[in-house]
Amino acid sequence: MSITRKRMGYDGVVLAAPASTPYERYSVETAHWWIAKALRESIKSAGLLPRDIDGFSVSSFSLFPDTAVGLTQHLGLIPRWLDHIPQGGASGPSALRRAARAVQSGDANVVACVAGDTNHVDSFRRMLSSFSRFAQDASYPYGAGGPNACFALLTDYYMREFGATREDFGKICVSQRENALRNKNAIMKKPLTMSEYLLGREISDPITLYDCVMPVAGAESFLVMREEDAVAAGIPYAHISATIERHNAFPEDPIQMRGGWAMDIDELYEMAGHGPDKIDILQSYDDYPIIVMMQIEDLGFCGKGEAAQFLADKDLTINGNFPHNTSGGQLSAGQAGAAGGFIGLVEALRQVTGTADGTQVSGANTALVSGFGVINYDRGVCTSAAILRGNN
Repeated sequence: MSITRKRMGYDGVVLAAPASTPYERYSVETAHWWIAKALRESIKSAGLLPRDIDGFSVSSFSLFPDTAVGLTQHLGLIPRWLDHIPQGGASGPSALRRAARAVQSGDANVVACVAGDTNHVDSFRRMLSSFSRFAQDASYPYGAGGPNACFALLTDYYMREFGATREDFGKICVSQRENALRNKNAIMKKPLTMSEYLLGREISDPITLYDCVMPVAGAESFLVMREEDAVAAGIPYAHISATIERHNAFPEDPIQMRGGWAMDIDELYEMAGHGPDKIDILQSYDDYPIIVMMQIEDLGFCGKGEAAQFLADKDLTINGNFPHNTSGGQLSAGQAGAAGGFIGLVEALRQVTGTADGTQVSGANTALVSGFGVINYDRGVCTSAAILRGNN
């Protein structure tokens, strides 16, 4: 049975109070500590108290043995609506759309959406022990203990199939580093040239050092509430124009060259009332540059295999004609675990509310955010996206 219904909009629901903790390469603190730090900043900036938060959404890889349930007691919250989003890099837009529906329906008045992780010296080893069963059964026997080898296969296939070069990927990495230099919280503090990128040491052919994110400790947070309450509080806020979410898209593809965005992009733009030509800023998930290329294509900016050509005459920096990952993204600001799924959304919220400080894009009013997460042995399973709009 196939039933098509027009999805409801998000009228009257907004997001506000973005918060980012300064990232640290390694930390002795727990994920709980980092999440609490970001949550406190969001609550404080909105002029609220913890008792005002009656909805709570969490995404984290390193909370074990706790989940969002345990955090309610740890943080002294008493929510009547609770969610735990296990979608990694897709968690931001997914958390937003669930929280927005909760507020819209009256199940909660203010939902705090938080993502964060710690990064101990042995965090990567611990994470691998709880990776997917697919990965354990199909990848580990070949010595692939993490995502690098998986994304190397995707990158190699894309280069062979569509003729992309390392310089094409390098443009993304170099541009994001330039943006990160204007973000006080970014881990990477030194410029990156194309020659330095090309000389980066090999990690998993054809992926080299600067194609990979830097794992860090940190957290990101925002609040979802009614527009009238944000106005009463006198805080900047953004409207939710559209959202989409998809899981296990195109399972018949022998290797992943498209994600769930391609299935739902028409609905995203129909809901927003415009196409990609009206997007002022793109914040894409960027654990590897190949995934950035995939999103640019699947989000409708160009055809499949055409991202390198599309970006050839684009300036991806803050002052450029195609501002992209203006905070530096994960590739240069750092990947704080599941907070990597929030960093683009929190930056987009700042951009469209004119509160991005050093990374602010002049005249930015509409931002597209996309998420990608949960890599199994051969592909990422979760995809999401959201379009935010300011008040201009």
